[in-house]
Amino acid sequence: MIAQRQLFLQLLGQTSPAPLMLEVERAQGIYMYTPEGRNVIDLISGVSVSNLGHCHPKVVAAVQRQAETYMHLMVYGEVVQSPQVQLAQLLTSILPKELQSVYLVNSGSEAIEAALKLAKRVTGRRKIISCYNAYHGSTHGALSVMGGAEFKRNYEPLLPEVSHIHFNSLADIELINTETACVIVEVLQGEAGIVAATPQFLTALRTKCSETGTLLIFDEVQTAFGRTGTMFAFEHYNIVPDIICFAKGLGGGMPIGALVSSKQNMDCFTHNPVLGHITTFGGHPVSAAAALASLQELVDNKSLIAGIEQKSQLFISLLQHHKAIKSIQGKGLFLSVELASRDMVFAFIPKALEYGILTDTFLFCETHIRIAPPFIITETEIHEACGRLLGALDEVSLSTDFTG
Repeated sequence: MIAQRQLFLQLLGQTSPAPLMLEVERAQGIYMYTPEGRNVIDLISGVSVSNLGHCHPKVVAAVQRQAETYMHLMVYGEVVQSPQVQLAQLLTSILPKELQSVYLVNSGSEAIEAALKLAKRVTGRRKIISCYNAYHGSTHGALSVMGGAEFKRNYEPLLPEVSHIHFNSLADIELINTETACVIVEVLQGEAGIVAATPQFLTALRTKCSETGTLLIFDEVQTAFGRTGTMFAFEHYNIVPDIICFAKGLGGGMPIGALVSSKQNMDCFTHNPVLGHITTFGGHPVSAAAALASLQELVDNKSLIAGIEQKSQLFISLLQHHKAIKSIQGKGLFLSVELASRDMVFAFIPKALEYGILTDTFLFCETHIRIAPPFIITETEIHEACGRLLGALDEVSLSTDFTG
């Protein structure tokens, strides 16, 4: 019989020449389990997806109930479906009054695509501004506003009239003018190694967009739903965008995305042309039910988000004094740990897996590793995770190849 690992390499499209090849039989809480029964601590939450951990009982129950009730019925937007309506009601109840119309999609990339289209439709303009080192997804529109040339070069031509500014540069904000349809920005640049926006930058950005009639889009695909210690990362800044994009942690482990704007803006999708954005599986009822259960748990169990900063500080205190760690940055349970060199990072990740830790690097910051565990991680489990991390670091640090 051909092994699963061999079939994985033969039959599934690969995204890198050296996949981790971790075979997972089941997952529960913060742990993934191999067929041999070995546990691996998930320190990246499926890249900021599994905020409540794997197989959270309330999310699983919601999926089971909805799957027994109905699954796909009709393309998005034509049939009234309770999971979609209830999710939109709960989501808008915790967002500012300016953000009261929800469009459900399949993923973060599709949320970005739809947001760019909506901005063009609302403003009648074509020019788009994003930031260097930004990551917004891999489809053509999202790729166009990505801030890394290396990832785009072989897929050109992409969207025209897209330009980039430097994140946190007040001078570059002056490039926004009355021809700009939108500026899309992450509140914390995830793939740049978790770089937080300065209050001065976001304030000036909001002011300039308002002055020029430019729509401000926040990409909170990675940061929303508690990841940074508040329900939404923009709450750290008291600034409200015109459009906000969600995915990842929204679904509790199921695939779903959303863009949220004003009702006036969103209604532009209904005419000139009709069906301004359409999606067959967007807001799939099972995914919407999972998202509703996940979000309701975050709203009801306030201690989950309230305890994130304390857990963040515990990670930092346990790790920061290791000789191989140069710095730790980020917010909440969205941390970036700087090691001595890129080579050390790429030696550490497989070594950490041997110690039972799943971590990752960043697209635009390969000298850092990611720590973004499920919120349910306990202090005891943080000590366990850091013990494994430090053990792997000790072993990797013994090599004379990693002098920084």
